Amino acid sequence: MRILLVEDHLELSRWLAKALHDAHLTVECAMNGADADALLHTQEYGLVILDLTLPKMDGLDVLKRLRARGSKTPVLILTARGGLNERVQGLNLGADDYLAKPFELAELEARVKALLRRSQGNEAVTLLCGALSFDTVLRQFFYDGVALSLTPREYAVLEALISRRGQALSKEKLFNEVFALDDDVNLDAIEIYIHRLRKKLDAVSAGAVAITTLRGIGYVLEAR
Repeated sequence: MRILLVEDHLELSRWLAKALHDAHLTVECAMNGADADALLHTQEYGLVILDLTLPKMDGLDVLKRLRARGSKTPVLILTARGGLNERVQGLNLGADDYLAKPFELAELEARVKALLRRSQGNEAVTLLCGALSFDTVLRQFFYDGVALSLTPREYAVLEALISRRGQALSKEKLFNEVFALDDDVNLDAIEIYIHRLRKKLDAVSAGAVAITTLRGIGYVLEAR
């Protein structure tokens, strides 16, 4: 799942990006409000983590412009400006959650996971496709109770598929969810990870759970 992190403090931005990457999330970073606004105008994200005190454009203005375009992308405000009036203003402008600095990383990760579940229509903690399960709290895949060993990219592709189990996802949609803009890869990389996932799923399920190609449409994860 691709997240936009908007934070102008370089050290904090790098630390948060690494922590979120370790939680199997694809993170893009913007260091000012104008860049964030431009990215949100042209790219799709599963979640925005938004500081308020930003160069070039205030975070509340970024949020206001995002909602004015009709976007429903979840927004978690993460800021030192934690006064009641600003919290109320942010929520009234369309923020989905608010976390004041300083904060505990565990709480941030829990809030991020909850927002992603809700945005995908997956309130359940565990997603199932046959004997394949995804624990959204542990952020771990299991087959018949046994944890799967996946690379971060394989993990990201399979998460996108199980989150829409039974629905087709185009190669372009998968690519946009799995890779950041500055990743040096092309669209064909998705086929490589689909191939690897098929081999791993077949090894544990003997074909009971598979990724099916729908020509001209995309890929679908299904239990047979």
